[in-house]
Amino acid sequence: MLTAFTFSPFAENTYVVADDTTREAVVFDPGCYDQDEKETLSQFLNDNKLTLKDVWLTHAHLDHVFGCAYLKRKYGVKVYMHVNEQVILNDTPNRAAMYGLRGFESFEIDGYLREGELLTLGGLLFEVRFVPGHAPGHIAFVNHADRYVIGGDVLFRESVGRTDFPFCSAADLKKSITDQLYTLPDNYTVYPGHMESTTIGYEKKHNPFVRG
Repeated sequence: MLTAFTFSPFAENTYVVADDTTREAVVFDPGCYDQDEKETLSQFLNDNKLTLKDVWLTHAHLDHVFGCAYLKRKYGVKVYMHVNEQVILNDTPNRAAMYGLRGFESFEIDGYLREGELLTLGGLLFEVRFVPGHAPGHIAFVNHADRYVIGGDVLFRESVGRTDFPFCSAADLKKSITDQLYTLPDNYTVYPGHMESTTIGYEKKHNPFVRG
């Protein structure tokens, strides 16, 4: 089961992935900002009788971590990301203040994920791929059995992640897409951090920023 929610003024995509047998779930990039959005996510977990196991972050930009403190407090879960994102996470309170977003809750990371690591969720398996560029420790989660990628803000439909933030690199982003995403089969679906889903094959043909 993969379910998408679009949260916050940034229209960020939060994904809940669950194993249909064990009913264990992981939330990817909880961008739920206000209380109504947080309760929407919780209600979904409750209605589907899902046990939240972890929170996995593609990266730590503000719009992807709004709900982390809430989920840690409500469910006692741990939050994981790549170690290179710590510098980004440390700056999130400043970013929230800059955007005038009150009520942002800081939180601690419980562990770091490594490139090439294999993560299990019930009977599901995810490969961690290191895809920096939009953020220095950006990672993507690849489910080969079901042929999809939780890609964060690396590759969008006919677009790519921004590289005008601190610690971004346009060259690194292009290399990440070419070496880590475009090497996947064309029929893999990409679930991005914003906008609608796409496929590897479509982007290799139509993406104006990075062609296959």
